[in-house]
Amino acid sequence: MEAEIRQIIEGVLHKLGVSGVDFVVEHPADLSYGDYATNVALVVSKQLGKPPKLIAQQIQTSLEEKLTQVKNITIAGPGFINFCLSREYFTDQVKMVLLTETDWGKNEIMKGKRVVVEYTDPNPFKEFHIGHMFTNIVGESIARLFMMTGAEVKCVCYQGDVGLHVAHAIWGMKQLGITTKTKFTAKDLGSAYAKGANAYKEDETAKAEITALNKVIYERTDEAVNDLYDAGRAVSLAYFETIYALLGTKFDEYFFESEVAVEGKRLVLAHPDVFPLSDGAHVFVGENYGLHTRVFLNNQGLPTYEAKELAIAKLKDERLCGYDHSVISTAKEINEYFKVLKQAMSFVYPSLAAKTEHIGHGMVRLANGKMSSRTGNVIAATEFIADVADTARERIAAAGVADVSDELANDIAVGAIKYATLKGSILQDSVFDKDKALSFEGDSGPYLQYTYARILSVLEKANGNGVVPNIVSVPLVPYELERMLYRFPEVIEVAYHERAPHKVVTFLTELASVFNGFYATEKIANANDVYASYKAAVAKAVAITLKNGLWVLGIKAPEKM
Repeated sequence: MEAEIRQIIEGVLHKLGVSGVDFVVEHPADLSYGDYATNVALVVSKQLGKPPKLIAQQIQTSLEEKLTQVKNITIAGPGFINFCLSREYFTDQVKMVLLTETDWGKNEIMKGKRVVVEYTDPNPFKEFHIGHMFTNIVGESIARLFMMTGAEVKCVCYQGDVGLHVAHAIWGMKQLGITTKTKFTAKDLGSAYAKGANAYKEDETAKAEITALNKVIYERTDEAVNDLYDAGRAVSLAYFETIYALLGTKFDEYFFESEVAVEGKRLVLAHPDVFPLSDGAHVFVGENYGLHTRVFLNNQGLPTYEAKELAIAKLKDERLCGYDHSVISTAKEINEYFKVLKQAMSFVYPSLAAKTEHIGHGMVRLANGKMSSRTGNVIAATEFIADVADTARERIAAAGVADVSDELANDIAVGAIKYATLKGSILQDSVFDKDKALSFEGDSGPYLQYTYARILSVLEKANGNGVVPNIVSVPLVPYELERMLYRFPEVIEVAYHERAPHKVVTFLTELASVFNGFYATEKIANANDVYASYKAAVAKAVAITLKNGLWVLGIKAPEKM
């Protein structure tokens, strides 16, 4: 509807001899003003040399003849034009939701396009901590926003299975007596990594040993080291899969640094003009482009993370049979690094650089500050989720529900964490507050989950009373709930364009609040109410919208709570 209003206004402006006008068509904050409003008359007033109200009246007359789904058009204030949609429009929207169900909210902006979204990217041999989890949550939501646009989306994970961090861990494993004959866990690997990382920083002898070990691991020249490496890598990757399942993530492809190390080195050496020698290393002189210099091949002849990124871009394109757009989602701490990388890529693979988008999201912090895997002072994602799940179980039990399954407790915990992560702009830092995140009274994931479950319960009760959702007897005045409901596809589109999942969070929270107000005043399951079936239809449409919106956020919608 917004696009239709805008298009007709532009046609009217064209007849008035005006074009290229930047005006707004938006929803008024107060529904009493209408469903849409525009400032177009104020914007073109100076250009036409007429008072805004006079222009608004001219536009109003032209629009009334063409906007058949608008009940009335009024002028407010100095020249704002307000639009109230017709009862038929809202009824049609409710029908549309019930008809499309899982497709409600989708569009075709990227239909026929192939998109690859890379996110999470944990490194084997290190603990999967809450930082990785928050990165996963953001990347998953971005991938699902692209899915809502009709794109063929491939979710991928790029993992650092070679590099200095692996040498830290292997060295630490040796020091801790971890061998291929001992049973060890991912947590043991995290401890080994922390031991090696600290030794590398504090002990020159250990640093030299770890540096030499890094080269051995990369070249696979020692059979015993290879065996230890292979065993540790397998344990790490299996451990990661348990977390992906818990978070509801399924990757289509996995890429590893070990796959692209050789090609990364070749690319650097093949472009000496792009990566000149500097103190025995090959670097990209970023200062020439207003950036900073980074090493792509170190003085030992080993490719750095940067060189491997060049190769992975091409490997993604080849393995996925070409892509139209590539998104890489990481913490914003490496924003400057990615600027250098994209600039360097523009000389090696210009077409791929042009199709690559980096989204650097903010950090989610706890009361005790940022997590650091260098010191071993990390909170494992599994332990964090389990702690939130235990608290969720206690909250529900306190409300009188004796039997809370592990699945439900985990779904609520993950929902709480994801909502808290995504409720603000993903570009900004935020703080996770467990008490607020687990609130069932608004502005939380559990609040949305509970509202969804409540609607299903009400519909079940209504069905038992013979009230089935249908569009037969419709009240003359649209419910406030209907005037919110139809906006969902617009919200999805805006969230996609702006890479802003928090727009979906905000909308769903407002929708749930309006529904709960509706539920408090309207009797949905009353068979004697002539409008009961329509109220049930509206309630079902809200349930569908909540479920679809929660899916975009990666949050499960439990049917009972």
